[in-house]
Amino acid sequence: MTICRAAVAGAVLAGTMILPSAPSWGAVPDKATLLLRWTQPNAASTAEWTEARREPGKWAAYGFDWSTDDCTRGLDDPFGFDFREACRHHDFGYRNYRAAGTFAVHKQRLDEVFKADLQRTCDGYRVLVQPVCNTVAWGYYQATVFFGDT
Repeated sequence: MTICRAAVAGAVLAGTMILPSAPSWGAVPDKATLLLRWTQPNAASTAEWTEARREPGKWAAYGFDWSTDDCTRGLDDPFGFDFREACRHHDFGYRNYRAAGTFAVHKQRLDEVFKADLQRTCDGYRVLVQPVCNTVAWGYYQATVFFGDT
């Protein structure tokens, strides 16, 4: 089924559209609700964000900032551990909460989301290398806690 983008945007702005991919939501949530939903330190939240990121045009009416510089000042894959997706999720939270003017209120949670995403990334590696991955991830998390507001 094809839906006209203008109709979708109008329905989203009016708050009347039902998303077929998310029947449990009912009416489309507002931007702040989605942003909060997609920036929680649990696997379900990250999975929802990942799915939305695959189709950013579907969410265009919300004006989310999907841009990223991956792991900013750090390596994207230190020692072969691919932290890019965790960094992208973190960028999404930082950039959108900054744009909303509420970054300071949400920073600690966003950093916890980053830590949880990094831990899940490390969990995906062989058991023998997980301790090294977790050590590197901890360093990335700590750097973000201390320098992530710049």
